[in-house]
Amino acid sequence: MLAHPLAPRHGGALRDASARYGVALEDWLDLSTGINPHPYPLADLPASDFHRLPDPAALADLLAVARKVYGVPAKAAIAAMPGSDLALRLLPLVAPAGDVAIVGPTYSGHAEAWRRAGRGVHAAASLHEATERAAIVAIVNPNNPDGRAVAPSELLRVAERLAQRDGLLVVDEAFGEVAPGLSVIPHLGALPIVVLRSFGKFYGLAGLRLGFVLGQDARVERLRERVGDWPVSGPALSLGRKALADSAWQSATRQRLAAARTRLESLVTGAGLAIEGGTDLFVLVRTPQAVAIHGSLARAGIWTRVFADQPDRIRFGLPPEPGFARLEAALGRVER
Repeated sequence: MLAHPLAPRHGGALRDASARYGVALEDWLDLSTGINPHPYPLADLPASDFHRLPDPAALADLLAVARKVYGVPAKAAIAAMPGSDLALRLLPLVAPAGDVAIVGPTYSGHAEAWRRAGRGVHAAASLHEATERAAIVAIVNPNNPDGRAVAPSELLRVAERLAQRDGLLVVDEAFGEVAPGLSVIPHLGALPIVVLRSFGKFYGLAGLRLGFVLGQDARVERLRERVGDWPVSGPALSLGRKALADSAWQSATRQRLAAARTRLESLVTGAGLAIEGGTDLFVLVRTPQAVAIHGSLARAGIWTRVFADQPDRIRFGLPPEPGFARLEAALGRVER
């Protein structure tokens, strides 16, 4: 099966999509990113968040709230990052020597980061295979784009094996907010595990560029040093602290997203498409017509996610409320 030459590196990039398909920027229904379409409400931020350097005390407050919300043990460290994507690209600088096995298929950022650092990278179809192939193993849990999930107990067993080989387990929990029971964070301690946590996807504020890295103190401290004294902006500190502390919003949002996923799955299967997997932020469909469906929807102003290395897959993010009817109508007219 041929790769799709126009598949974007990431979701979004609507200006390029507008130029390609002749759809005005404001007319797009963007389902390409797996970001909550109902963002955390923006607060009125003080002018000082923009005029002054981010306050170290505000950073400490944010980390204290994140530590409590994520259930970080006292023996583990946490650092703020300007997005988890940067954290994963810095990881090769603080990781043990050696090749890396990445459990896939998953998104390309992990492989790119390790290759650019001069590491050998091996694709693995399972966590067991990855552990056999390299002492450094990276896994996304739950996975993007198929939602594959691995229990924390299994991750801990793998970390114990890697510890005997001076290795490292990297667990990317970018979509962990919709599956908190899968998180390995409460079990962090002596084992060689680094966890990457995204903020923007669940809270719908991806442009804020906020994330966290968690794990053994020495390794996290070395990452913290790489991003300097002001790792995130003043607005990110204020909004991040408020959103992380808002347990009522989080609970209501998890229920809302789960219901929206059920609705999206019903809509997609009603259009004759087979669902391969997903999370409460996106649904993955596998079909030989993925590229054709993507193009047809794009011409109707609906932007989905296709993958250059997986051209038989198409991912749908959750639409905002008016978007369900628009997507259903467009799928009914789709050219395959």
